[in-house]
Amino acid sequence: MRFTRVLRMSAAVAALGLAAACGGAGANADKPLLDRVKESKKLTIGIKYDQPGLGRRTPDGKFQGFDVDVAKYVAKELGVDESAITFKETPSAQRENMIEKGEVDFIVATYSITDARKKKVSFAGPYFIAGQDLLIRAEDNEITGPDSLNGKKLCSVKGSTPAQKIQKDYSHEAQLQEYGGYSECITQLLNGTVDAVTTDDVILAGYATQNSGKFKLVGKPFTEERYGIGLRKDDKAGRDAINKAIQKMIDEGVWKQALEKNVGPSGYKIPAPPEITEK
Repeated sequence: MRFTRVLRMSAAVAALGLAAACGGAGANADKPLLDRVKESKKLTIGIKYDQPGLGRRTPDGKFQGFDVDVAKYVAKELGVDESAITFKETPSAQRENMIEKGEVDFIVATYSITDARKKKVSFAGPYFIAGQDLLIRAEDNEITGPDSLNGKKLCSVKGSTPAQKIQKDYSHEAQLQEYGGYSECITQLLNGTVDAVTTDDVILAGYATQNSGKFKLVGKPFTEERYGIGLRKDDKAGRDAINKAIQKMIDEGVWKQALEKNVGPSGYKIPAPPEITEK
C-alpha cells in the first residue's frame, strides 16, 4: 500500500510539473492578448538572438537591440514590467507556427509584413521600414547589386522574406544557400564559402559594425521591407493596443533614440518613422 501511495504522489508531482511547463503564453493561447496580459501580468515575446543591433542575446544572457527596445516599450504600455518579460528565440521559418501554437504572445523580430503571412497571423505596425541589400567582403569590387551576382554563392536564412525574394527574382543570377540564422551566413562569408549575404540593410549594418573593416554594404536596396509586430490572427484589440504603443514611442522620440543607440554607430542613416497602416 505504501508503495502504491508513493507512486500516486509521484504521478501527482509529475502532473503539476507538466502543468507548470505548459504555462506562459501557451496556457491561454486561445484568449486575446489583452485578456492574457490582464490575468498574468506577464508576456512571452519572440525575438531574434543573432542579429547585432536589432535582436541579440549576449554571452551573459542579456538581450540587446532595437527590436528588444521596441518589445520592452510595447510591454510597458500594455502594463507589463520588464522583469515579467520572457524573451524567446523565434527563427524565421517558425514564426507563424509559434504564434499559432501560442508559444509566444507576439513577435518583434525583423518580421516583414506580407500578404502570405497575414493569412496566418495579424500584424501591428509597421514599426520600421528597411530594404533588402547585400553584404560583401571589404575587398570585393565585383558585386554591385543583385544583377551582378552572376553565379556567385549567396547566403540567406531559410524561410525569410529575403531568401524568398532571391528565389523568385534572382535565382538565375545567384546560387542561394540557406541557413538557420544570419550568424551562420556571416561565418560562411568570413571563411570564403559564400560571396555575399543578403537580408535587410539595417540587419547587415549591424553585422558590418560587429566585424569592423571586414565587410561592406553594397548600399543599393532592392526591396521595401515593412517590419511588423506579429500576433494571433484577428486579435484586433491586441493589434490596436500595440499600434498605440508604437505611435507613442515614435511621438516621444524614444523610437529614434533607440535606433541611434543600436545601429547609429555603423553609419547607417536613420530613416523617418513609418506610418502605421495595419489597422
